Amino acid sequence: MIDVELVRKLVAEQFPRWADLPVRPVAVGGNDNRTFHLGDAMSVRLPSAEGYVASVEKEQRWLPVLAPHLPVPIPAPVAQGRPGAGYPWPWSINRWLGGETASHATVTDLSAFAVELAGFLRALQGVDTGGEPAAGRHSFWRGASLTHYDDETRKAIAALDGRIDGGAATREWDRALAAEWHGPPVWFHGDIASGNILVRDGRLAAIIDFGTSGVGDPACDLVISWTFLDAPARDAFRRALGVDDAAWQRGRGWALWKALIVLAADGSNTEMERQIRLILG
Repeated sequence: MIDVELVRKLVAEQFPRWADLPVRPVAVGGNDNRTFHLGDAMSVRLPSAEGYVASVEKEQRWLPVLAPHLPVPIPAPVAQGRPGAGYPWPWSINRWLGGETASHATVTDLSAFAVELAGFLRALQGVDTGGEPAAGRHSFWRGASLTHYDDETRKAIAALDGRIDGGAATREWDRALAAEWHGPPVWFHGDIASGNILVRDGRLAAIIDFGTSGVGDPACDLVISWTFLDAPARDAFRRALGVDDAAWQRGRGWALWKALIVLAADGSNTEMERQIRLILG
């Protein structure tokens, strides 16, 4: 179990200079990783399963490279832990980033927020690291072709027959697959979602959780257009980011895939049903 006691043991064993600092869970936890406060200025981040372990070294290596080029803070690694105290994987200690999780209650102007977010993504895409780390298994195929999830998506559409418009979903998915990416590989975050965005006084303050990041097709970072933004903010986001029709269609495909598989797994998730209706128009 990944809990406060485990974190205390790991820190005491490997970083005794911080052993006296209090450890407590963060208010909004994640699924891929478990995060805890370490004192007031640091956080501890532990992968929750083996599939997420690759993100530790990736973030340790690349976040310091990206940070100077970005308009708002991102996690800053302080130390990397090793397996211990019965925990089998590497883990991270980062600087704590303050702010509130983005929500419709904490963002005061959604269109202005969308433009700020587009500015962050433009800056991220502009960082040249020689094509590394290329999209792949470590990014859960974010930044790669949607074809990696073709079979899963079609099975979800079939499983939801009668609950959603399967024909419309299939046509939308086919259009996304046909809108192939031919541009140069650029940095993408991979999970631009409200839970990974911090705001302060209603404004964009920080972006966290780069576990699915990499270099490839940035269309996966458009998903927030349908999961969080309203119609005016969606338009402002697309204009500010300068997204062409093909990339926009692939972004719709990424959003559709995620909503379909989540709804197929949890039929009570009405938010995913709402998102599917929005995507299908």
